Amino acid sequence: MEDLSGNHTTSIVHLPDDCLIYIFQRLKSSSDRASFGLTCLRWLHIENVCRRSLQFDCSFTLLKLSLSQPHLDVKSFHLDRLLARFQHLQSLSLSGCTELPDSGLTPLRSYGSNIRSLHLDCCFGITDHGLSAVTAGCQSLTVISLYRCNITDVGLETLASGCPDLEKVNLTYCPLISDRGLRALSQGCHNLRAIKISHCGDVTGVGIRGCSPTLIHVDAESCKLDAEGISGIVSGGGLEYLNIGNVNWRVGHDSFVAIGSGFAQRLRILNLRLCRSIGDESVAAIARGCPLLQEWSLALCHGVRTPGWQAIGLHCNYLEKLHANRCRNLCDEGLEALRRGCNKLTVLYIGRGSPVSAVAIEMFKMQRSSVQIKDEEAMCLAPERSASW
Repeated sequence: MEDLSGNHTTSIVHLPDDCLIYIFQRLKSSSDRASFGLTCLRWLHIENVCRRSLQFDCSFTLLKLSLSQPHLDVKSFHLDRLLARFQHLQSLSLSGCTELPDSGLTPLRSYGSNIRSLHLDCCFGITDHGLSAVTAGCQSLTVISLYRCNITDVGLETLASGCPDLEKVNLTYCPLISDRGLRALSQGCHNLRAIKISHCGDVTGVGIRGCSPTLIHVDAESCKLDAEGISGIVSGGGLEYLNIGNVNWRVGHDSFVAIGSGFAQRLRILNLRLCRSIGDESVAAIARGCPLLQEWSLALCHGVRTPGWQAIGLHCNYLEKLHANRCRNLCDEGLEALRRGCNKLTVLYIGRGSPVSAVAIEMFKMQRSSVQIKDEEAMCLAPERSASW
């Protein structure tokens, strides 16, 4: 290109693609990034190449829509066109697309090779057949969320065989799965790091037995766990986070001893909220066998008595937060044991209705002024720190 004086000039349109990609990736303003592709077809191509994630308007993770805005649903041809346009996607969220059928996932067979994270939360129309399209096209998948989906053990077996690199799987409120499907995941996905199976009524936990040591996070609240299942969950030896709150009430007092049997020595966060059957023997075993515990919820665990609190005070040297909300058998003697031990404790949740006397609490505050004693009822719901993904 020459200017009026005959000299050669260079404009931004002459820059190679890698330079334009560099410019696009460093645009901080969302409006600038959104309007980048409006410049010309070449810049639109650069924008398409750079996009790594896609979420639809009906996705739970998007910005809130106006109440006057109609509900938007994803049709198969929408997804087909968008995946054809953005062929370098690594993350796709269809969460909240309640009417999306299995056929809507068919485009993933052709365009899903780069997708590593897929969220299908509350996609009620997705079944095992839809998962077959996922496994056929998204073989690099490492994260999948199927919260409240109607998939079965057959679908999980297909998923395990087609996506062996899975690291995080969310199956919360999937009522049709059982230990059979979990066994397929634990045996087929050797890099599995986190699994959420809370509120899956047919899960006992035995399906996780023999899992890889890479499994560090298990969320299994309100499941039908039994002693063998609890033992299976911790069998991998790598757990750092375990939530088995509101476990099957028929579980015996000694069923929780498995947590402290030596396989959960790395455990840092443990939620046993509403495990009313847990007793002093199990608490003592956990306190001894899980020396790295930093947060422990025993909220509404009425079976824990003075020997249990004494074991916690004696052995939990790294415990920072203890949830003892509404524990009927946390008395003055138990609180004294906690005061004399747990040297790193920073927060103690007791809650209203505790039999601990006001004198004992004031004594605790005087001698352990660095520990906050909180009584908010809401804090008994679960440990505060939990992995989110």
